[in-house]
Amino acid sequence: MMQLSSRFARCNITRANHPLEDDQLRSVVPSIYADMAHSSRSDKYLHIPTIVVLDALRKEAFEPFMACQARVRDDSKIDFAKHMLRLRHVSQIDSSNENGVNEIILLNSHDGSSSYQMLAGCFRFVCQNGMVCGDTFQDIRVRHIGHDVVDNVIEGAYEVLNNFDRVSASREEMAAITLSEEEQMAFAKASLPLRFSDSDDKPTEQAVLNPRRTADNKKDLWTTFNIVQLCGALHN
Repeated sequence: MMQLSSRFARCNITRANHPLEDDQLRSVVPSIYADMAHSSRSDKYLHIPTIVVLDALRKEAFEPFMACQARVRDDSKIDFAKHMLRLRHVSQIDSSNENGVNEIILLNSHDGSSSYQMLAGCFRFVCQNGMVCGDTFQDIRVRHIGHDVVDNVIEGAYEVLNNFDRVSASREEMAAITLSEEEQMAFAKASLPLRFSDSDDKPTEQAVLNPRRTADNKKDLWTTFNIVQLCGALHN
């Protein structure tokens, strides 16, 4: 589970149920197209162009359907600010699958405000403030420093794409396993020390299993797993 709203509490955002074109992206998230780093960066800072990664993913039929950019106080950083892209395969952009859809989330900046990050997994939209939940199976973080960084970033993107089939198969296997009430309670109990600290307000097993969406009134392993994840994120 990750809460993107905490990173982009104030931002410019665009979202659609079809692939976003460059003109749409450029008008709201111009920093995607920065061809150099902000002038405040030193010579050691290596520029990782977001558009190069985006174009590579587009060639594999992964298209952006949501993009946002953090607002900045320094107007000189508008074209270099922290930004986020959410991408899905073109066939799934308008999907409302309650069990989640394979997504790639890109985070980057060109002013030193964040490292390059790629998250991949099966996510589902929770609310309008940007929260998504689900199973993140790969998290790639790259500092803007070093050698051959851009090439490594592109290689990482293709590695992520190759793993999607394996993750989809695992998700289907989990969804096919029905848990008894006792098994769900055991799952929740085992999750407590992993998801929560030893604070006095740690939830009970039953509280962890309380579904927060009608679509989560199921007994399969995949749904149970996501209910526990969502509870942990909201609790924190």
